[in-house]
Amino acid sequence: MNQKELRELIEFLIEKDIAEFELERGDVKVRVKRGVLVAATAMPLHTAAPLAPLSPSGVPAEPLMESPGAGKTSASADEGLHVVKSPIVGTFYESPSPGSPPFVKPGDKVEAGQVLCIIEAMKLMNEIEADLGGEIVKRLVNNGQPVEYGQPLFSIRPH
Repeated sequence: MNQKELRELIEFLIEKDIAEFELERGDVKVRVKRGVLVAATAMPLHTAAPLAPLSPSGVPAEPLMESPGAGKTSASADEGLHVVKSPIVGTFYESPSPGSPPFVKPGDKVEAGQVLCIIEAMKLMNEIEADLGGEIVKRLVNNGQPVEYGQPLFSIRPH
């Protein structure tokens, strides 16, 4: 499959709003999944192109950013914050069950070892705990959102 055929296939999938597609032809296997950032791991480096996450409409999604006016002020405010990162790939949940209150919210004081959220991976619920005590400044992902290994989940201002 050449680059032109691959581009046409992707354009067709976007046009028909198909979220996931897999094609196997001989020794070539192509899998396209929209809506998440996918790393190109099995491609030779000279043919790999950076992939941008797509929104459900097929338009490249904008990364989560702060407002332009937040610039230098937030950079100095963010200094000294501890970032809790996802130790696994999975789905982020803010509460133990649907309808129950979140484990933590911005402004809450937490202690080391306190559960912050759950990440579901392969039908297992993994509790993610604070690795230090402090105040939750910001939750960086949405409830039910897929998360990657090392993705920031929370900002904590240490005690």
